[in-house]
Amino acid sequence: MTADTTDYSDQKQIMGHPQGLFYLFFAELWERFSFYGMRALLTLYMVDVIFAALAERDYATAAVYASYGSLVYASTVIGGKISDQILGMRNSIFLGGILMAIGHFVLAIENNMAFFLALSLIIVGNGFFKPNISTFVGTLYEKGDPKKDSGFTIFYMGINIGGWIAPLLCGWLAYEYGWHYGFGLAGIGMLTGLIVFWRGIKKNVFGNRGLPPNEKVMDKKVLGVKQGVLIPVLAVLSAPLIALLLASYKSIATEGLFAGQNIVNVIFTGIGVAVLAYLAYEMYKATLDERKKLFAAVLLTFFMTIFWGFHELSGSVITLFAARNIDLDGIMSAAQTNSLNSMFIIILAIPISLMWTWLSKKNLNPRTPYKFGLGLLFAGISFYVLAMSGASADENGLVPFAYLLLMYLLLSIGELFMSPVGLSKMTDLSPLRLMAFIMGVWFLSSAFAFQIVGFIGKQLAIESTDKNIGGFDTLAVYTGGFDLIAKYAIGAGVIVLVVSPIIKKIMGKIH
Repeated sequence: MTADTTDYSDQKQIMGHPQGLFYLFFAELWERFSFYGMRALLTLYMVDVIFAALAERDYATAAVYASYGSLVYASTVIGGKISDQILGMRNSIFLGGILMAIGHFVLAIENNMAFFLALSLIIVGNGFFKPNISTFVGTLYEKGDPKKDSGFTIFYMGINIGGWIAPLLCGWLAYEYGWHYGFGLAGIGMLTGLIVFWRGIKKNVFGNRGLPPNEKVMDKKVLGVKQGVLIPVLAVLSAPLIALLLASYKSIATEGLFAGQNIVNVIFTGIGVAVLAYLAYEMYKATLDERKKLFAAVLLTFFMTIFWGFHELSGSVITLFAARNIDLDGIMSAAQTNSLNSMFIIILAIPISLMWTWLSKKNLNPRTPYKFGLGLLFAGISFYVLAMSGASADENGLVPFAYLLLMYLLLSIGELFMSPVGLSKMTDLSPLRLMAFIMGVWFLSSAFAFQIVGFIGKQLAIESTDKNIGGFDTLAVYTGGFDLIAKYAIGAGVIVLVVSPIIKKIMGKIH
């Protein structure tokens, strides 16, 4: 292993951090603006436009949304690998950003074929962009630099600012002027992020960071074509194939093992089995200490997957509930409610961080397993709030907005208890030889979470071609579903808290 010879002294500082951090901050802010702006509209657009003529439009929407979310996160594993070995972070970020921008602009075309192609372009683009922009931040700091954690905090604040503003603006444009304006603004946001990143490169704020691993790798020919040219071509050509997968949302069987499952569900079932089999093999080979830590890492990843499975309902079922059964008159549109989670994250991130610091000084800061258990409890309680909302419905089956607001407050607290600590604990618990694999499993957990989202969405599907569904029938379906979700989340939280002493013992000194 060669020593790190990167020169960190050449970086200009802003507020004690490398100047490059703030270029990446704004680039990521605008990329997340595009992503969350589009996501806020996606479910409503499918229900009201793409599948409007279908009686099973909610079912189809849930299936496509789940497949899209799963593939978006799974693509990061492939994109990250290609970046590490061939393209480098800079080229990957540009390639991914351009593909995502094109995808958002294609979404502005109100056509079913264009719709699936647009989603596939965003999936491929995200695979190149997402894993590299975050990794790029880490390259700005020397190993062991105490400012690195606060640098990532600043960076992730950009993510949530984008996630907060985008649904408000894109949702307003879509509501007032039409869907294509909302999607178009998301595309403009992505281009803005690329321009910011490009300006940072032109000003040389990144030095020699993010370049391909060596000078020759881009020029190496495969089938007579340079890899630097072949990869973008293959990325574009893969989009129609992914579009076909997304369009295959109908179940492949009505009976048997794959009843109610589409092709993407089957693919992820196979991936899940393969990952578990490989983990079992590695645990068999591992030392006793490695086996214990791997077991703890797998447990934490499993519980994080459950949390994200409930959390990501915000872009699907909860958005439909807001559109059909929340009294939003004079407050915001259903698409704009997607901004509430990020708003609370921005408000609560620093206070909760200070709370952990204060508890640490008192020697009362909960270990990671306890935080996971509490996070799931908060998620469960948040859905129980929505389940109880039916008791306050008016004559039209609409419930006060305060229920949705409280729900997002509690869910955001749960997220802050779990998400910030999860990734760092994976690196601590993983043997060095399995570090990259465990990181891949961690990212894939978000992909599998969307399979949970799809399953729940299908169970709560409303069969009707009436665009103004509303009323007590839908209220009963949603609140009944939220009650079940609350019980499962609270049950999972209790289980985690019960087994936390065992996990804590396995983790040893890892807090």
